[in-house]
Amino acid sequence: MRFRNKPWAKDKIEQYPQYIVPNPEQCRGKWKEAFERVQPLHIEVGTGKGRFITEMAKANPDINYIGIELFQSVIVAALDRLIEAELPNLKLLNVNASDLGKYFAKNDVDRVYLNFSDPWPKTRHEKRRLTYKDFLKLYEDILVDGGEIHFKTDNQGLFEYSLKSFSQYGLLLTFISLDLHKSDFEGNIMTEYEQKFSEKGNRIYRSEVKYQNEK
Repeated sequence: MRFRNKPWAKDKIEQYPQYIVPNPEQCRGKWKEAFERVQPLHIEVGTGKGRFITEMAKANPDINYIGIELFQSVIVAALDRLIEAELPNLKLLNVNASDLGKYFAKNDVDRVYLNFSDPWPKTRHEKRRLTYKDFLKLYEDILVDGGEIHFKTDNQGLFEYSLKSFSQYGLLLTFISLDLHKSDFEGNIMTEYEQKFSEKGNRIYRSEVKYQNEK
């Protein structure tokens, strides 16, 4: 996916270290100290423009959140939302998801959100999918025992692949919806892509899976 380059993005990110953590590796194993209050930590891998993570932080002040986004030209939109909202329970990281282990230790995270991740449909790109087994291991290494992944997509192929990947890894499926917006699920907060795709009539798929301690 291509994004319009914003050459000023890097400078803006550096101006707000209170919102986009400049040296997240220094917080590894100590994220509780990075927030005003000690409470559960949920992260979104691929936070995009930040609508979901910002609204989640507003709705749940008793949970700390971190939005992770690789592209500087995208994360500045999430930064703008955070500057406006001034949420003490939300921070952003401008890092690569494949390096999560550098920034988080075991038991740092209680839940991982994967929302409308790039489906990487070609077989040769399977290892790039955020629900590939190597990523599932990354999440397991930073989550508490019994930690959860909450996953949403409009891509049926990715959803089917992910359910199979979750199962083969030994994760426990605790929730599934094949048409989220026509279900009785309460409290759904949409991402930018979710609104765009649902307005086009696309079905939204959602699942929740849990790591089993005795895996």
